[in-house]
Formats: sequence, C-alpha cells, structure tokens
Amino acid sequence: VPVVRRAGIGREEFLRDIYPQRKPVVLTGLELGPCTTKWTVDYLSQAEGGKEVKIHVSGVPQMDFLSKNFVYRTLPFDVFVRRAAEVKHKEYFLSEDEKYYLRSVGEDARKDIADVRKQFPVLAEDVQIPEYFEKDQFFSSVFRISSAGLQLWTHYDVMDNFLIQVTGKKRVVLYSPRDAPYLYLSGSKSKVLDVDNPDLEKYPLFGKAKRYQCQLEAGDVLFIPALWFHNVISEEFGVALNVFWKHLPAESYDKSDTYGNKDPTAASRAIQILDRALKTLEELPEEYRDFYARRMVLRIQEKAYRDDCG
Repeated sequence: VPVVRRAGIGREEFLRDIYPQRKPVVLTGLELGPCTTKWTVDYLSQAEGGKEVKIHVSGVPQMDFLSKNFVYRTLPFDVFVRRAAEVKHKEYFLSEDEKYYLRSVGEDARKDIADVRKQFPVLAEDVQIPEYFEKDQFFSSVFRISSAGLQLWTHYDVMDNFLIQVTGKKRVVLYSPRDAPYLYLSGSKSKVLDVDNPDLEKYPLFGKAKRYQCQLEAGDVLFIPALWFHNVISEEFGVALNVFWKHLPAESYDKSDTYGNKDPTAASRAIQILDRALKTLEELPEEYRDFYARRMVLRIQEKAYRDDCG
C-alpha cells in the first residue's frame, strides 16, 4: 500500500486532518531552510570539522541489531562523511565495501538526548524544523547519515516523529501496530531482517502483515506515528534528521529513556505483571496451564483490543 503524499500542509491542517488519523503520511513542499541545497559532502565535511563521532560500521548492507552484525568505531566527522559517501574505500575497518551509519547521540549517551542544536550547531543553523507540536513536547532531534545501500532493522518507537530527508533518497517500509503479532518481535525490533524476501518457513505469519511503502526524496518529511514499525533503506548516500516529540503526558515516559524507544512506564509494569502471571501458571500441569493461558488471552482481548478495524 503506498503511503499518502500531501503537499504544502501547514501546522493547523496537519493537526486537524492528518494527526488524528494515526497513519503515516509523506509531507512535501515544506520550508526546511537552506540545508536541502547546502549540505554537499564538501560543505558537511568542513562545517563541523574534525570532531569525533561514534558510528556503526557493517560489512553487509542489512544491519541486524539483535545479532549485532556491526561494530562501533570512532572517526573525525569530516573523515566519516567522506567515507560514507564513497562506494569503495581505500581505508576501512572491515572491508573495502563496508557501510557506515551515524545516529547522533547526546554528550553522554546514557543521560543526554540527541539535539542537533547542541551536537552539530553549525549545521543546525541551516535547518528549519517543522514545529507541528508544542515546544514543551519536543524530545529529541537525531542527526543521521547513511552509506548508499544501508538497510536498518524493522523497529517501532514510542513517540511520534518526523523523518526529514534532507539529501539523498530513502525507501521506507512500514507496518501498523495492529500487525505486531506477525512481526516476530524481540523487544521493539522484528527478527525478520529481509522484508523483501522473508524466510516464510521460519516466519510463516509474516506474510499476513500489511506492508505500507514510500520513497523519500530530498526535502520530503515522513510522519511516523508512535508504535508504527518501520524499515529504512538508504538508496543513496544521504543525510536525514528525525524529530521526536512526546504526545502522551510527560510522566508516561521512562525518565531514563534517551533514545525514545523504551516502552511507557505503565506498559512496562503491565508486561512485568504478565511475566509473573505466566510464571505462576508453571505451577500447574501442562493441560491446565494451556487452558488458563487461553482464558487469559480471551480476557486481554475483551479488555484491551480495539474493536474497530481501522
């Protein structure tokens, strides 16, 4: 299913017509500032100079966060940008066709959120972020640079966000939160790496998940509602900026969450209670365990599932 594209949507129209639908939309023609034309490899390299950045380096295009098939390395920003823009590398860590990925983090990654204004102040001057949310809802602005061909694992975030594609092209595949039962989850991530050619013997239910897809060109902004799964391929070397904001009350979120991907505190508590309930069932023989587990599933469906089919 193609994701809807909408041109020239202002804040008021977004909040009235698009936001309540809780579906992804590509917004085009927004005023993003001079970044879309200015951010060439040469300009990026000299703008922020030799400050050190921590990057992911992968020997294969499909990065897997569960098996950690990549390594973390540190490079000066200007060296990193030039390497990420190359197809074959004269200097490399793993192989001459390795892929690079930067996901900016705060000064102390465990305590501080990513904020492009703090980590990349010179480049931040070039960007006009669409502020379609209140200032006090702002959570983070994550600067991203990817090699051509790099594919990120399918995952969800617990906050709404805009993926602002500044330069280069991306393909984004998305799945509704309703399709979580078919995505073989481990935490917030799907075990199905290859969404184009999935192993249906290993993941037979994956074929039931409804796939939404869009192409992002330079200057496009993708609205990704919280809990929507997304899988991103950088079709070209490119620079993007994610802006996350809190649409639930601030106290709903885990205060130690610097990445915007920890489940809301009430959800975490509910999962812990469920784990304890399942542990308690282990005291019964299998036949009883099976029976009461099915009854519990029915209770959850009755109490928590939405009954509309949107």
